[in-house]
Amino acid sequence: MSKITTLNNREIAAFCEQMAMILHSGITPKDGLSLMLTDATDQNTQEVLKTIISFTLSGDSFSSSIKQAGYFPEYVVNMIAIGEDTGKLDEVMQSLSDYYNHEELVNDNIRSAITYPLIMVCMMVFIILVLITKVLPLFNQVFIQLGTEMTGLSASLLMIGQSIQTYSLILIAVLVLILAFVIYLSRAVSGRKLARKIRENFGPTKSFFRNIAYGRFATGMALTLSSGMDLYKALHMIRELVEHEGVEAQIDACEKLIIQDGDTLSEALTKAGILGNLYGRMVAIGDKSGNTYEILGKIGHLYEEETDKKLQSFVSIIEPTLVIALSLIVGLILLSVILPLLGVMSSIG
Repeated sequence: MSKITTLNNREIAAFCEQMAMILHSGITPKDGLSLMLTDATDQNTQEVLKTIISFTLSGDSFSSSIKQAGYFPEYVVNMIAIGEDTGKLDEVMQSLSDYYNHEELVNDNIRSAITYPLIMVCMMVFIILVLITKVLPLFNQVFIQLGTEMTGLSASLLMIGQSIQTYSLILIAVLVLILAFVIYLSRAVSGRKLARKIRENFGPTKSFFRNIAYGRFATGMALTLSSGMDLYKALHMIRELVEHEGVEAQIDACEKLIIQDGDTLSEALTKAGILGNLYGRMVAIGDKSGNTYEILGKIGHLYEEETDKKLQSFVSIIEPTLVIALSLIVGLILLSVILPLLGVMSSIG
């Protein structure tokens, strides 16, 4: 079996959820890990738990064991360490579970929103290829038997279909290259970075992914501050969490405003452009009332709702649009052939 590198969002959420329940019931992390191993049926999960347990048996703390195991991102490791220091480990584990569950939900929604249009586009391309490479040549034979030939759009489409058949190997090679590029964007580390840059700078998706990053920032800050983490350390950790170069630069600017200019968190967030005036005032009120992390949590929730609405709106628009486009294209192709054919047949009659 190949060694696991890093757990995905779903696996991290499940681990944190179980550990939160175990800790809340008064069981120690070491005993809890053993209980989880007893119930684990998946081989990968067993390997993860055995590795962590091996470090705890050596006398290492829970957070140190998690770090040395190497299966969890640095953010989780740091948050667990803070939970141990503040005595809020069960609360931290539950918060981490909620965070990664939401991250998985966002990713699922994005995949769903992309998958359906992609399938529809592939179907459109397939149907159009069949029409111009298989159906149009049959109609062309009919025209030839009637002593005439295709003209206009139908003739152009017929030539395109013949070219596709002639250079089919080249077309297949191009499709393979495109597929390889897509796999590179989704699997390789450098590919994911490139994909991130593309989606961050592509007009239609630019604001959407920026709002996702803002939501991650607000939710992450709420979690770190509620756990007792120092503000500067929290900003540094969340910077690595947002996965958005533009927002990372804004966080750097925010940190400089706090350190060099002595701004409060709310002032720095507003000046850096991370939060608008409304959200900035909400954080300012949170600063005065001592519940900043609660306000940030609510702001994160608002960003989450906004991104969910945008996804739903995108899907509700793209579905009928693609169906209409497919119907129009297929109808246009068929009409470009059938109408001239009816004209020829009527003249013969």
